Amino acid sequence: MGKLTLRYITTAKLLAAALFGATLLTGIHAQAADTATSTSETKTRLILLGTAGGPLPKANRSAPANVLVVNGKAYVIDAGDSVARQLIKAGVSPTSLRAVFIMHHHSDHNADYGNLLFLSWAAGLKNAVDTYGPPPLVKMTSLFLEMNDWDIQLRQREEHRPELAQLIKAHNIQGDGVVYQDENVKVTAFEVEHYGAKPSYGFRFDTPDRVIVFSGDTQRTANLIQMARNADILVHEVVNDEAVDRLVQRIDPGNMGLKDHIVNAHTPITEVGKIAAEAGVKTLVLTHFVPSDGPDDKDEIWPKDVRKDFKGPVVLGRDLMEVK
Repeated sequence: MGKLTLRYITTAKLLAAALFGATLLTGIHAQAADTATSTSETKTRLILLGTAGGPLPKANRSAPANVLVVNGKAYVIDAGDSVARQLIKAGVSPTSLRAVFIMHHHSDHNADYGNLLFLSWAAGLKNAVDTYGPPPLVKMTSLFLEMNDWDIQLRQREEHRPELAQLIKAHNIQGDGVVYQDENVKVTAFEVEHYGAKPSYGFRFDTPDRVIVFSGDTQRTANLIQMARNADILVHEVVNDEAVDRLVQRIDPGNMGLKDHIVNAHTPITEVGKIAAEAGVKTLVLTHFVPSDGPDDKDEIWPKDVRKDFKGPVVLGRDLMEVK
């Protein structure tokens, strides 16, 4: 990948080097210019659409969702509440949607799965979209279409839209392995441990210029470390375990079931850096913050324990952030 400093190489300098054989771009600079050209042709964009953890709506973060844009095609990972609106705010057209991947069926990850497809169609989507997730994704897709059948049929008749049911190709993931591949991406699903939510999956995306791995919601899982080995970017959930009691007190005082779920279903700050270091990833991106509001969601809190073990770049995810 090109380095950030490449942004400061001007077009004029590049033209001068090419046309007049100037020595301005030599050595490292010339090599960097070649890298920049290659990257621009097959650039993979990673945009964090929603970085909150948990189903409760929050003022400062949206529900879990991400998008990879590769050669102008969009691949959405998770579809929490308002994902379609977040796509628009990120400058990504819903009509560029090629595939959707759901990690597991907690509502913060799939609440707007059907709406994403429906609203993309309403925006002018005409190509088929493949969707992947644990069972019962195929049944969920059928039920969503049934629930909205009145509106869908009317728009197909009056607005001459293509038949929505024919555009959605839903697939239940059945175990680890490659689930999707086209000219832009190869997507490998791998099972992770998310307490009672079984099966739950993470995803590895191999694109022409990047390897990006999404942990999903998970405890420390050997499967994840193996699949993230030497990845360019690991997008990993994180929980501030020291703040769980305060979080439960705010949401539902005394609910030990909620506390038990948070503690046992997720990865605490103290483990995330170790996982990234063991996998040998180049960059670690933190997302799905729990808590993701209130006094325990501050920038200075999240990286301190992570950086004890992981010495590479650590990115604190924010909604609509593009990770370079």
